[in-house]
Amino acid sequence: MNDLELEAHPGGTILPVQAAPGARRNGIDGVRAGRLRVQVTQVPEKGKANSAIIDVLAEVLGISRSRIELCSAPSSAHKRFLISELTPDEVRRRLIAA
Repeated sequence: MNDLELEAHPGGTILPVQAAPGARRNGIDGVRAGRLRVQVTQVPEKGKANSAIIDVLAEVLGISRSRIELCSAPSSAHKRFLISELTPDEVRRRLIAA
């Protein structure tokens, strides 16, 4: 998790994610090229996979869904999420603990 490229933001932390929709299970699958790889069983249609990624992140980080916002690239595999009210160090600690 140390090579995860978290970015400080006035509202919290920007978390880069590599989405892996259509997987066998939901969960975190490590870090690839500075991005957190998140696997979800949902298919990438009508925002279903994005919603599932938010569910996974909320569970892993121990926060509510409302504190996670998709900032960019809703239809790309490379996404950026704003994690509200958490510093990059706190996000990293919570990901390591999970």
